[in-house]
Amino acid sequence: MAITLSQDYRPGMVDLKAGRLSREIFVSDAIYHAELERLFARAWLFVGHESQIPNPGDFAVSGMGEESVILCRDRVGEVHVFLNSCRHRGMKVCRYDEGNTAVFTCPYHGWSYGTDGRLVGVPFFREAYHSTLDRAQWGLVEVAQLARYKGTVWATWDPAAPSFFEYLGDFRRYLDLTLDSWDGSEGGSEVIGGVQKWLIPCNWKFPAENFSGDSYHNISHRSVDLVGIGPSGSGRRDMRERQMARRLQICFPERGHQTGVYALPKGELIPAAYRHSSVVSEYFAHCEDERRRRLGEWGRVTGSPGEVFPNTALHPRQPRTIAVWHPRGAHQTEVWRWYLVDAAAPAEVKSFLRDYYIRYSGPAGLTEQDDMENWNYAHAASRGTIARRYPYNYEQGLGHEIADYEWDGLNLPGWVMDLTEAKSSEHNLRNLYRRWAQFMEAGSWDELMSWRHAAATGAAE
Repeated sequence: MAITLSQDYRPGMVDLKAGRLSREIFVSDAIYHAELERLFARAWLFVGHESQIPNPGDFAVSGMGEESVILCRDRVGEVHVFLNSCRHRGMKVCRYDEGNTAVFTCPYHGWSYGTDGRLVGVPFFREAYHSTLDRAQWGLVEVAQLARYKGTVWATWDPAAPSFFEYLGDFRRYLDLTLDSWDGSEGGSEVIGGVQKWLIPCNWKFPAENFSGDSYHNISHRSVDLVGIGPSGSGRRDMRERQMARRLQICFPERGHQTGVYALPKGELIPAAYRHSSVVSEYFAHCEDERRRRLGEWGRVTGSPGEVFPNTALHPRQPRTIAVWHPRGAHQTEVWRWYLVDAAAPAEVKSFLRDYYIRYSGPAGLTEQDDMENWNYAHAASRGTIARRYPYNYEQGLGHEIADYEWDGLNLPGWVMDLTEAKSSEHNLRNLYRRWAQFMEAGSWDELMSWRHAAATGAAE
């Protein structure tokens, strides 16, 4: 179904040729409501991790845009994502964060649904409905498409959207840096400690752009660096391996995904780290050796923060997390963060990582407290009548991106910006807003899948 262009969003608010963005796209309530329809109702969104629902009947409530959804496993083990809303009067049929159940029962009028979404119970079915209600037509609303990948669950409301793997394109390889085990084996991650949730008084795009690759805000974290909370006892992260690597930003303009990576020189090994205990240090040393053996040249690539468009943030190295920036109005974001560890890791390793993750991330984490202060004040200072007249500047590195990048025998898919000498760029941030503007302006998925048109043109030639 074609969608008409919003009266409030206007082409030109995202001016990438000049590196300018209107503040209106962050603070306008009308533009926010258009986003819910044009972006969140069409894109693929992260829902959760299968380790949250290991058994039949297990469920975990999640979100897609502003919609509450239920991620669950039915009686035969199939995974589903349902709108958390009764078909009778809309009441939430599940008001618990997680658990196990045979049915979801609406507490308002008592309609009940199986874990496969079927309407299985209707009070006074014979008396009030005269046994004529077609229960097969009134099951829970299920997402149009669902994808399971290496333990993660993704979904879209739009039946016209491309498959999840087509949506990812070649970015899939970078997503694997978060989802694969530390030793390079396929998948093998699990959620540790539940899902952390908190509110930030800012538009969701502030944290989304930050995790897309804001490499310019290190001044914000100087105090954290001095504290030395990193897993190896210095800086915030594994600084020695970063200092010896090539620092790159990578984006996919036709799909809107972006990330950072560090590429180690050929033949260089990652410095020894995690010296807090012999069990922890030996585990990671073994994993790094196995990773090189399994992945070859790709084993030299380590991940850095990135973003699966539109609102799923990746942190592949320590702390290893997935975060979703759930929109809660133009002026508020609800953050959900999943912390990942190797399922096969020893208990002592998991305990060590859990402690580090708590120190680093979330509302109590030293680093993320800095970030939230920035987003809070930036948003508040952009809401005024005068402030909204002046655009933000996104000019860093404009026009210096490289396609088909190769370094030291390593080829990296995507458009690459080398930050080793440049130090900082807004290349990835511009990519986020390029895709955002495409979603806001496109009337259908046919317009959004430019890669299909390029492939068809190439075949015709």
